[in-house]
Amino acid sequence: MKAKRSSAPSSIQKSRSGIVGFDEMTGGGLPRGRTTLVVGGAGSGKTIFALQCLAHGARSEKEPGIFVAFEEASGRIRANLEGFDWQLGQLGPKKIAFIDAQPDPDLVQSGGFDLAGLLAMLEAQAKAIGARRIVFDALDILLTLLPDAFAQRREVYRLNRWLLDNGFTAVITAKAGDRPNSTDNPQPFGFMQFMVDCVVILNHGVVQGVSQRSMRVQKYRGSAFDENESPLVIGPSGVEVAIARALGSADAAVSTDRVTSGVDRLDTMLGGGYFRAASVLITGFPGTAKTTLAGAFAEAACKRGEKTLFVSFDSDAVEVIRNLSSVGIKLAPHVRNGSLCMISARTITGSAEHILARIRRLSREHHARCVVVDPVSVLAQAGNELTAHGVAERLVDWSKSEGITLVCTSLLDEISSQLEGGSGTKISALADTWIHLNYLVQAGERNRGMSIIKSRGTAHSNQVRELILSNSGVTLADIYSAGGEVLMGTMRWEKESSERVTGEVAEVARQLKRVTLDAQEAELVVRMKSLQTELIAKQVEKTLLTRATEGRKKDASRGHTRMRELRGADAASLPRKEVK
Repeated sequence: MKAKRSSAPSSIQKSRSGIVGFDEMTGGGLPRGRTTLVVGGAGSGKTIFALQCLAHGARSEKEPGIFVAFEEASGRIRANLEGFDWQLGQLGPKKIAFIDAQPDPDLVQSGGFDLAGLLAMLEAQAKAIGARRIVFDALDILLTLLPDAFAQRREVYRLNRWLLDNGFTAVITAKAGDRPNSTDNPQPFGFMQFMVDCVVILNHGVVQGVSQRSMRVQKYRGSAFDENESPLVIGPSGVEVAIARALGSADAAVSTDRVTSGVDRLDTMLGGGYFRAASVLITGFPGTAKTTLAGAFAEAACKRGEKTLFVSFDSDAVEVIRNLSSVGIKLAPHVRNGSLCMISARTITGSAEHILARIRRLSREHHARCVVVDPVSVLAQAGNELTAHGVAERLVDWSKSEGITLVCTSLLDEISSQLEGGSGTKISALADTWIHLNYLVQAGERNRGMSIIKSRGTAHSNQVRELILSNSGVTLADIYSAGGEVLMGTMRWEKESSERVTGEVAEVARQLKRVTLDAQEAELVVRMKSLQTELIAKQVEKTLLTRATEGRKKDASRGHTRMRELRGADAASLPRKEVK
């Protein structure tokens, strides 16, 4: 065949695959105009991967494609893929052409065989529809029917040269053993991995009784790529690869808005409530009211008009609604009006990655602004504790990137493992706010306590509060300390009652003393007024006496004067005696 290749471009170009996570791992998708080999065991998702790339190219990239099936009839393949939301029925044969190329074993074994005829037919088909992408599904089925390894290698080289000459963006799938990454188990037709430009390894196994799938890009010529193995799930949208946020990607928007926790005093302790789009972790033993606090948050979110997704792994939705109504949290009206979506754990099974993918999809469908996961520690139990932390990290990262306020609960064994450095989701290190609930047993009673371990970016209370549940709702009370001992419940009530009675007795005594003092004061006032009156009387009497004395003196003086006057007159009337 005459070569049609042009000179190689200075830098490799890429075509988006439409597979969430894969395009980020490879920095853009499939190598354009080159061949990608997808190797994996049974059920690892090879055919889905290849056809998803083809469907995305035809629907979103305006690149028609051809699907060549060597193992299963194309009609069955299309029927199997109707469960995905790719809308294959709307993609006619001019968008994706399906070619049945299942070989007849008797025909192959009876004489010589090569791919020249098939490739000539495919080239004509490609020109007819303007195909730019092509998939060879289960090529190993055809190669196993060739007589020897030399013939296999020859036809693979023939195929690779034809693909390069025509500039197709090609995907070839081939089966592998249970451990395609293992060097101890060489794969059949391994020479193809040296020939193609990109090799993708898919794994499918069972870990602790749970199905686990993963992907690894083994090589990608001319481009940097993520070399680590990443979990993948197969959901309604096809293959989704779980990866962390890529270096250099835009940071999630940060908000200073506050949203209420649903408990007024908790909002006060947090300086106004949770930050919007923050991640909140509520830990504690079973029965410490973790679900109750999560339910209070969900009810408050619905009341302010924000759609909320509540995922419960402990109870059915109807049980959660019934149980929370006993403490004044009414979720049923919000479920009926569509603002609250309650999901039971019994409808979400599989690996932790599958659970995360399902939560993300349900959130998108519900247009949720708030998400509650009760408890998130179930991720560490879903097949593989080693991957649980990565799943929790992606859960938090996803919620922040979507502007979703995330509230998760977790059993106390998860916090214990963190304090001891053990395994688990370790989501407490990722959460923005960590609220811890515990028990305090005293005098035959078990009472609940609540404290805020951390709340990033905001001042928060460092004190423990008593969490009280009643028919009217959830309240927080200050912890009572007596002689260095923390008292809750009945002991607190008795101590407070005793101090209240003592205070009342002291108040009565103070009032009696005040009355006595008032009486004594009144008596003194009366006495003082009486003495003042007596003093005035004495002063008046003294004044009168003084006046009387002074009057008598004046009268006596006037009497003497008069007597002198009278005596003087008498003397003047008598004859004077001669003085000898």
